[in-house]
Amino acid sequence: MPARRITVDGREWQVYPSGFLTQYVGDEFGLIFVSGTGGDRDVRVTRYSPVGTRAREQSLAELENAQLVDLFRTSQPGARSPEAGYRT
Repeated sequence: MPARRITVDGREWQVYPSGFLTQYVGDEFGLIFVSGTGGDRDVRVTRYSPVGTRAREQSLAELENAQLVDLFRTSQPGARSPEAGYRT
């Protein structure tokens, strides 16, 4: 699936479904936000519960940009997340 793109505080982020599964498989999905490349890359991760579609990719496609920005604001650094391999 192509990444979604959002801008938060003047910085562009690509948004991907994480693919990391928990016991809440259809009720909770992870999102990975990536900005920059190489050593300057910043990774953040969050989880959300879809309101409509229960498929990860379709659920991400249905989110409004404002909802993605809200989810970004609740995200945590990739160093604290198994989705990002506990790396920044």
